[in-house]
Amino acid sequence: MVGHNFMGKAHSHAWRTAPRFFDLPLTPRMTALAGRDAGRVGAAAATLGWESTETDWRRLIEREDVDLVDICVPGDLHAEIATAALEAGKHVLCEKPLANTVAEAERMVAAAEAAQARGVFAMCGFSYRRTPALTLAKRLVDSGALGPIRHVRAQYLQDWLTDENTPLTWRLDKDKSGSGSLGDIGAHIIDAAQWIAGSDLTGVSALLTTFVADRPIGGDFVGLGGTGGTDGPRGPVTVDDAAMFTARFADGAVGVFEATRFALGRKNAMRLELNGSKASLAFDFEDMNALWFYDAADEPNAGFRRIQATEPEHPYTGNWWPVGHGLGYEHAFTHQAVDFIEAIAQGQAPSPSFAEALQVQRVLEAVATSAADESRWTAI
Repeated sequence: MVGHNFMGKAHSHAWRTAPRFFDLPLTPRMTALAGRDAGRVGAAAATLGWESTETDWRRLIEREDVDLVDICVPGDLHAEIATAALEAGKHVLCEKPLANTVAEAERMVAAAEAAQARGVFAMCGFSYRRTPALTLAKRLVDSGALGPIRHVRAQYLQDWLTDENTPLTWRLDKDKSGSGSLGDIGAHIIDAAQWIAGSDLTGVSALLTTFVADRPIGGDFVGLGGTGGTDGPRGPVTVDDAAMFTARFADGAVGVFEATRFALGRKNAMRLELNGSKASLAFDFEDMNALWFYDAADEPNAGFRRIQATEPEHPYTGNWWPVGHGLGYEHAFTHQAVDFIEAIAQGQAPSPSFAEALQVQRVLEAVATSAADESRWTAI
């Protein structure tokens, strides 16, 4: 694995946990962790359960005892690492968004397709797909329970940047992150909406805005943000703080999307609602074990009913706790590892593929293009 901060911790937990709760055809061995600083990566490896360390990701690719490379670093490094790993015959799991530009993502897709012809596989880490309630939502849509989809509403609301003195991090640097709330959290709702609806976006009209133009350089870093000084040097914020757009799907449905890290009181409200001709469903990650479902065939005043997605027949949940004992954020990453391992063992292409992630990247680019052109309708 390359990288050992937030995503590195989540992925490490997944690789450790997957073979202990799921009967896997292959057993992951956490062979090596790469990071730039020898002291920090050594401490991380000891904490997270890695057998050895490297201070150059290229050494991972050269090692014969490494079969899979897991990329958990900022987006500006994704293309170079993933392409080199695939060309060296290593399977690749790459965090989202796939890259910082469509051109980079297209090169990664080409490398992935060439590797797949040799039995080497690549997957992009849109982990929310593996939340049991959302996977159940996908099953319901695929079964025809909602009928043709007419509306999709998608939001991802956080508030960790609302303090103007939250310090400057790589997520606020366009050169490293590619974009702000749009790519960081907006990519998740774009992927989830297209995946559950079973239809790609074909065009958008968008607005991007930045509320705080500069932030403290340095400070006390906690979680994604922290506290910076009020009288020290400040650096420019070069990404969006909030992204909003309307969209049309290939099947005729219309969508409304919003992603922001300035919604006070909303900590991780990743929300989706789909309205079909026969039924509707709704989900909010802050109540992640629940899926809300409304069937027009029910009594008129029945309203939405709450499905607690913890039954053994629900996706993934039979491998965990007794009914009603909910799962958490970390479990989606374990399910992601399980699905990737099973795909590799079966010699089947995993999902989301790099090609699916490229479609998300094209949406991100269209949103940015529309926002820079007075919200003009922009085809994808």
